[in-house]
Amino acid sequence: MEFSIKSGSPEKQRSACVVVGVFEPRKLTLPAELIDNAARGYLSDIIRRGDMEGKLGSTLLLHNVPGTLCDRVLLVGLGKEKEFREKEYCSALRAAVKTLNETGSFDGVVFLTETGVKRRDVGWRIRQAALVAQETVYRFDRFKSKKDEVRRPLRKLTFAVERRNELAPAEEALAQGLAIADGVSFAKNLGNLPGNVCTPTYLAEQALEMSKDLGLECQVLERADLETLGMGALLSVARGSHQPPKFIVLQHKGADASQKPVVLVGKGITFDTGGISLKPAPEMDEMKYDMCGAASVLGTIRAAAMMKLPINLVTLVPASENMPGGAASKPGDIVTSLSGQTVEILNTDAEGRLVLCDALTYAERFEPEVVVDVATLTGACVIALGHVASGLFANNETLARELLTSGEEAFDRAWHMPLWDDYQEQLKSPFADMANIGGRAAGSITAACFLSRFTKKYDWAHLDIAGTAWKSGADKGATGRPVPLLAHFLLKRAGKID
Repeated sequence: MEFSIKSGSPEKQRSACVVVGVFEPRKLTLPAELIDNAARGYLSDIIRRGDMEGKLGSTLLLHNVPGTLCDRVLLVGLGKEKEFREKEYCSALRAAVKTLNETGSFDGVVFLTETGVKRRDVGWRIRQAALVAQETVYRFDRFKSKKDEVRRPLRKLTFAVERRNELAPAEEALAQGLAIADGVSFAKNLGNLPGNVCTPTYLAEQALEMSKDLGLECQVLERADLETLGMGALLSVARGSHQPPKFIVLQHKGADASQKPVVLVGKGITFDTGGISLKPAPEMDEMKYDMCGAASVLGTIRAAAMMKLPINLVTLVPASENMPGGAASKPGDIVTSLSGQTVEILNTDAEGRLVLCDALTYAERFEPEVVVDVATLTGACVIALGHVASGLFANNETLARELLTSGEEAFDRAWHMPLWDDYQEQLKSPFADMANIGGRAAGSITAACFLSRFTKKYDWAHLDIAGTAWKSGADKGATGRPVPLLAHFLLKRAGKID
């Protein structure tokens, strides 16, 4: 879809459709009032008759509105004006784009971006509008023999700003929003692929292809390389699978070499059976999403490269399957990690932390400014936070605040969880330096505590996205989170947004 920014009056727009808002109960926004004035009260009459109450997400499509140059006018309900916040803004935009895409409007000019959102400037409104628009028209039908075709899909979307001096910042924000949206779609596509297609080798191939397209540096370490390095924890997870493990290193060098990089680490378990500690059969198909941490950090570096952010960024992806088999790790096995620390594997379904711990140790060689790992790590985090917020753990309070603020900015929120030493007791092992699980109590916290033992040499944060990386049910599919959070985190670090 093509996107653009313009400044102008809604009644003078020559397009297939102009989109304006209506607050509840029956209050026209300023752009809607301008159309109403040109149409000599046409919209007011419709509002008075009760055809549009302004309920959030409701829509009413009007044809041949007098006094306008457009083919159609789409009224979109914004809910109550006093309650109009980020969530309502995104919901209204989503409803508008969905209606435009389904009703044959080849192009549309949206005047919802002029509507005030408390504390949010024009840059935020445009970035979110681009993200929401792309999310709304996203489809994953690669494996369907008959595609779900839209009769006359939306081809061009224009976002209107109120003043001409807002055009430049709006254009920049649009470019940012589209880059982030591209990263989100990239992560979704990887996440939605079945495990027989999206293998560790496939992930590595996608990283190599992206590096060529966007000028990134890419290195893929093979099993022999991992053995030479001593990544015993990662290799232990890969033992039961016929698919070889891969360790992907992608670099975006947007700043001087003296500037320390941000390092992102993503869990890349392309299918997780649980290994010998086999998962229950129901919903095991969703374990193709266990590589969504990897997908999100790959999507994030893609967005950063498209935005040409003046930062150095390293993305690390330890990729493997976790399968049962004659060679698979067994409960009670002890492995030696890259750090030299030994781990007693009490549960082979706690494999994510094993591949991550070697990656976190490997991150030391880049002398990072900060390290953030992303993983669908624990079911316990889903119990704690549901499907709304990602779990955030950190060994540095400033870094934690940065990520929380970025999540609020991106409307991709996280919640700060404790990482106290008291929980470390649960990881004690009589036979090794630590166990890979700490029991049922505080499962997401003890998993983070395990990872923290490998991050002593730098500032580090961990995002547990087990509850936010994908949706089940009728809307089943990868969400692309937390690409928006991470992208805004990088935008702030690059000085591109406040």
